Amino acid sequence: MIDPRIKFRHIQTFVEIARQKSVVRAATILRVSQPAVTKTVRELEEVLGVSLFERDGRGIKLSRYGEVFLKHAGATMTALRQAVDSVSQDAAKTGTPVRIGALPTVSVSIMPKAMNSFLKEDTGSTVKIVTGDNAVLLEQLRVGDLDLVVGRLAAPEKMTGFSFEHLYSEKVRFVVRSNHPLLAETDSIFERLHEFPVLTPTRNSVIGPVVDQFLLAHGVSPLPTRIETVSDAFGRAFLRTSDAVWIISEGVVAADIADGTLAVLPLDTSDTSGPVGLTMRADTQPSLPLSLLMQIIRETAATLGSTTPQ
Repeated sequence: MIDPRIKFRHIQTFVEIARQKSVVRAATILRVSQPAVTKTVRELEEVLGVSLFERDGRGIKLSRYGEVFLKHAGATMTALRQAVDSVSQDAAKTGTPVRIGALPTVSVSIMPKAMNSFLKEDTGSTVKIVTGDNAVLLEQLRVGDLDLVVGRLAAPEKMTGFSFEHLYSEKVRFVVRSNHPLLAETDSIFERLHEFPVLTPTRNSVIGPVVDQFLLAHGVSPLPTRIETVSDAFGRAFLRTSDAVWIISEGVVAADIADGTLAVLPLDTSDTSGPVGLTMRADTQPSLPLSLLMQIIRETAATLGSTTPQ
């Protein structure tokens, strides 16, 4: 039985603090005072008999109990949002909103084609597409800000409470501008990487550890000029004006490679192949528009099989 002392404001406040990682920012979003937010959390902790947050330097983070509670509190907020959307007059006119998180590689390779097909279905749904780092997208999915994440499979400890459906596998590539000096090399590319700026995924990104392990396995010492980025726009612009080497998922630069703007260095990167697919909360059911979009994404991914690395 649910303790009657637990109110909606307790759940809403807890989820917002977890999302913002700050009592001050949560208070701003909720439009209440900071003391009111603190009081609400303390009331919830007293009812549960555990601490939900703990200090993390100058900030706060979820405690072990908070992590467990968030899985269910986030699902509660998501379910309530879906319930309101399904019966509200505005939702009836515009369709249930669909909120998708997509890694950069998916945003340029799959989502444009999938959205063209989805719009033809005329569901009336408002679609929100967010591109970003895998860890950030999964956190937004966990707290109910997103309904689906299309991207790489995260580490097992990051997938608790989620379900994953494999679509295809993708590897990273080493890409450069056309006429780059390394394109003439065949045996000493790894030895010469230190001569050029190298763009890599951020270390906390889903493919960051994969790239680091690959470089280590091929005897590449710490790079003197390493730029960590998840911005594909910056990567493209920087390669046009420099001799930089960009280590990136192939899907992000497939069109650039096809039109000759960028070129792939002749390296075997099959060891970096990893699964890409659909990640959802395991405790929620997709709305009809979301189910339709998921099927379209599956079909789009299948049609790209001939150009997507397997």
